[in-house]
Amino acid sequence: MSELGDQKPILSVRFFVTVGGREPVREWLSGLERKDRRSVGFDIKTAQFGWPIGMPLIRKLEPGLWEVRSHIANGIARVLFTVEGDTKVLLHGFVKKSEKTPAADLKTAKRRLAELKKR
Repeated sequence: MSELGDQKPILSVRFFVTVGGREPVREWLSGLERKDRRSVGFDIKTAQFGWPIGMPLIRKLEPGLWEVRSHIANGIARVLFTVEGDTKVLLHGFVKKSEKTPAADLKTAKRRLAELKKR
């Protein structure tokens, strides 16, 4: 039995898939150290079972876009996501190096969100 018991998730989780079939967040996660992957995965799962959840784990960035905030060995990891119905779609992941969410990372997530809405 997991630490969440027999509780059912509120949201299912899926990775954003590019037109070319890539899963950028899965690829990013696989590049992290095992301990860091586990930490980010646990935080994603916590949000999945506790949705809606707020700070300090989840922060809304703008309408339709949130971030999971995880502490890892090299700093702070962020996974930007959207929610479609009962599914959390992981759009973009990165390790944050400054106070503010970098404009390039936010732009990447917004571009993927726009692409997702067109499908």
